[in-house]
Amino acid sequence: MTQADKAAEFAALHVKGRPLVLYNIWDAGSARSAAKAGSKAIATGSWSMAAAHGFDDGEAIPLDLIETIVGRIASAVALPLTVDFEGGYAQDPDGVAKNAARIITAGAVGLNFEDQVVGTGALYAIADQVQRIKAIRSAADNLGIPVFINARTDLFLLEADKTRHPGLVDAAVVRAQAYQQAGCSGFFIPGLLDESGIAAICDALTLPVNVMMMGGAPDRETLIGLGVSRISYGPGPYLAAQARFVEQCAASLAGA
Repeated sequence: MTQADKAAEFAALHVKGRPLVLYNIWDAGSARSAAKAGSKAIATGSWSMAAAHGFDDGEAIPLDLIETIVGRIASAVALPLTVDFEGGYAQDPDGVAKNAARIITAGAVGLNFEDQVVGTGALYAIADQVQRIKAIRSAADNLGIPVFINARTDLFLLEADKTRHPGLVDAAVVRAQAYQQAGCSGFFIPGLLDESGIAAICDALTLPVNVMMMGGAPDRETLIGLGVSRISYGPGPYLAAQARFVEQCAASLAGA
């Protein structure tokens, strides 16, 4: 199967009422474990990948290392691979395009791409983020790969007061529609846990909507009913694996 075929297969997995479940991984070994467990696709998580290699989240892990890890994952598993690209490791569209081309060439058929200006706690203006998404789409087209661009908005993550989240839904929809016109393939709303808000976004968009499982999130059956097309787990799998490791390590060291 060609990389373009994998990209098409990955896009087809996003279905309302039968959401794609992505249990996020951080290296080739965890990717193989996810494949063995029956995953239909492989998804990295930026927080997990950074932590596993001794870095903080927020583009602290070098892009060269990301490129190498992506290549190793793509070689280790035959499943479609989507990569958490954070903010593209550049602010200008040309820089984003060049960096995206590197990750796609390494084997990615999907990219998570956020609208937060990394390290600032602020969002890009819609017009600026539109140009950045267009740059990724152009880079993918030039490579002949119909990459699934999962446009992430950090509107909800940046607002700690969850009682204000319903009031941000309309702004999220405006961003999603602009991002769709720019060439994105899906819309990711991490941090939004309000069922009515999730449903409103799913109803307003033709884009597949991605929700991240975290404390307080609706369960899978509820998310299916709300119209979600993709469910991911962010850093949860890595944190769970490390907690289990610490537990077993402590038990082994007890009395030593």
